[in-house]
Amino acid sequence: MNGVERLAIGLAAVGRPAYINLGRTADLPAERTVDKMRRATWDVLDAAYASQIRWVDTARSYGRAEEFLGEWLAERSHTDITVSSKWGYAYVGGWRMDAPVHERKEHSLERFEAQYGETRRLLGEHLAVYQVHSLTVDSPLFGDRALQAALAGLTAEGLRVGFSTSGPRQADTVRRAFELEVHGQRVFTAVQSTWNLLEPSAGEALRQAHDAGALVLVKEALANGRLAVQPPEEIKQLADLHGVGADAVALAAVLSQGWADRVLLGAVSPTQLRSNLAALTVSVGGEGLDGLALPPERYWAERSALPWT
Repeated sequence: MNGVERLAIGLAAVGRPAYINLGRTADLPAERTVDKMRRATWDVLDAAYASQIRWVDTARSYGRAEEFLGEWLAERSHTDITVSSKWGYAYVGGWRMDAPVHERKEHSLERFEAQYGETRRLLGEHLAVYQVHSLTVDSPLFGDRALQAALAGLTAEGLRVGFSTSGPRQADTVRRAFELEVHGQRVFTAVQSTWNLLEPSAGEALRQAHDAGALVLVKEALANGRLAVQPPEEIKQLADLHGVGADAVALAAVLSQGWADRVLLGAVSPTQLRSNLAALTVSVGGEGLDGLALPPERYWAERSALPWT
């Protein structure tokens, strides 16, 4: 698959009023009420569906994203949408732009059971992939056999069980997580990791996971908007050469990775989505973009410093 079927829409930036993505403010309602953000979410979903995108990724912590998505699915009666979601973080921002804390992380059996029930109530049988949100090498999950067994049990319900990763040791997390087994069967068959031109350090681990049969989803392909809003000169030049935006060049670089089964787009409006889709018209490779990579520790420190706006 080399076309639109490899793309997915991620709802991290539209399911709540504040998020760390750059370049979203001008494309969102000035007053981010629940109703207006629901409308913005539906507009993106409608545009994505019209563009033949059939995969949507969300999470319990994305504000009301699962609710918005579930309502959209019911209203539109679409039966050909694949949904992946995540548990582990809880949204605690109270729908405030200036909340001191927007989400809290907890990888426990109690959190999993509660959030899985919530996700099922909102998304029903549309849910196909359920992921641990932002797994790291030091997560308590790795020592919690009861939680591992509960996750493995989801396969009996027809779900793929996965995890997303974050932080400078993503590759270590990917390799360790795929070693987990319950009764001789691997717990995880899917992974969602950050890979972009600034932070490609997990690439080899993701390629190995793909080659071993795992489903690989790529998130933050635009580095939370940094590659679209503040692109390095090398990306600007290629964008000008191809007559597209910097976002399209950065996304094309991700699509050129054969191990990336699905690439998540974080568009918050149909306009942004159209710009992203231009990536399908661009071929990159051998243009010196490998030199844009930052040391992982620096990349993740800069990401952590992004403001919630």
